[in-house]
Amino acid sequence: MKISRLFQPRNPLFWMLVVLNLLSMVLSYLAQNYTLSTLGTTIVFVFAVLNAILSAGLAWRLVKS
Repeated sequence: MKISRLFQPRNPLFWMLVVLNLLSMVLSYLAQNYTLSTLGTTIVFVFAVLNAILSAGLAWRLVKS
């Protein structure tokens, strides 16, 4: 299994992975720089976990293809 297989610019899954990584940066920025209510923190946490699961799945599919 080669990590270099992640870089596939012609594959739409690659671009979805890039967008999810950008979303991850935005979520971490929000969590670190803003004081959020309990509901806001929960929403950011849920989105971050879902983002991590989706990103891992996409990365696995890219490496395996």
